Amino acid sequence: MNVEIDLGDIDENDDTAVPADSRDPDEFLAQNAFRIVYQTNNFLLPQIRDMIEKREAINLHPEYQRRLRWSASQKSKLIESLLLNIPVPPVFFYESAAARYEVMDGQQRLNTIRDFFAGAFALSGLKVLTPLNGLRYPVAPPRVKRTLDRASLSAIVLLMESESERPTQGSLSLPDIRRLVFDRLNTGGMRLNAQELRNAQNPGPLNEAIVSLSRFDLFTEVFGIPAYTETDPEDYYTNPERQKNSLYRNMRDCELVLRYFALKEPENIRGSMRSMLDRAMDVKLTEAEAAEAIEEYRLRFSTLYEVFDGKPFLLVSETDQKQRVSAAVYDAAMVAMNTLWESREAIIEDKANVNRRMREANDDYDKYEILVGRGNTAETVRARISLLQDILQPA
Repeated sequence: MNVEIDLGDIDENDDTAVPADSRDPDEFLAQNAFRIVYQTNNFLLPQIRDMIEKREAINLHPEYQRRLRWSASQKSKLIESLLLNIPVPPVFFYESAAARYEVMDGQQRLNTIRDFFAGAFALSGLKVLTPLNGLRYPVAPPRVKRTLDRASLSAIVLLMESESERPTQGSLSLPDIRRLVFDRLNTGGMRLNAQELRNAQNPGPLNEAIVSLSRFDLFTEVFGIPAYTETDPEDYYTNPERQKNSLYRNMRDCELVLRYFALKEPENIRGSMRSMLDRAMDVKLTEAEAAEAIEEYRLRFSTLYEVFDGKPFLLVSETDQKQRVSAAVYDAAMVAMNTLWESREAIIEDKANVNRRMREANDDYDKYEILVGRGNTAETVRARISLLQDILQPA
């Protein structure tokens, strides 16, 4: 399903100024310094493959990681480096309470090793070992297999003992330290975008709820994301069609879900859209509260799906007259529906008039400018939600 999506503008810059601090640096360091506790291990490549395939020692797909992006050429370069004994950056794990390694950094490298041993891709684009282009591991000559079987990858493991006390700032929990380390790792290469960072820095029930809702069947249908039909959730990440989808690949699907939770609270509509989303992601929910949030979201989305006959959140472009699913209309409609939730049955009964009012707003220049959501400032967000409330409000 090919769906055109208008995501609007979200400021990705983070240029917050750091205020001056006049405290004595030596004294502050003495009182607040803490030490990360870690160990370094070297794993042979076959060990890495076995640990991943058994799914007992390594969790390769913690939800805070970015979704797979490496091309066949990038994967091939890693294998070539291992064959040539060129130093490869270590992967970073953290020790979880379940006695497993969670991947902090290095997901792409680990996936590449697992996939090459499984014969999932052939080497391509090699500049040094050019005769190996087109080669897959299962049919590789003995010397190539032996070389890879003896190759190793370093892993730095952040241990649970890292949890620490700081006299002037209280406890620094393992999640705090994990976010700190992750942020420092995200300094080069393929940097995480804003939503990937939110997921990286805010694990927990809210994050899990957002990921779950991004797989909601009506959500994936409306936003043109391949449906999650795989039996094993581990296979969600390897669906080739889903990996081609830009919303999924860049975690914009999760960002769309988050937009509802960010904008449903009037007091959070201030500053830039990015700041609104960042604050919303910082909210800590219990598992019970997260389950309620999932149910709330699904009900409001399903109701709008019914009101607009399976095609909610559409705008007609001024330039080419094509229909597009608009993120700006989506989040305003979701928040407006939440505000008018007690009137949902009347809204459904009045759906013909709701659709008429939506078409009229699309044809009205001033209202169309509000719907488009250019700028995504707090003022335009409030105006858009107010307009959608007028459109949905039953007569």
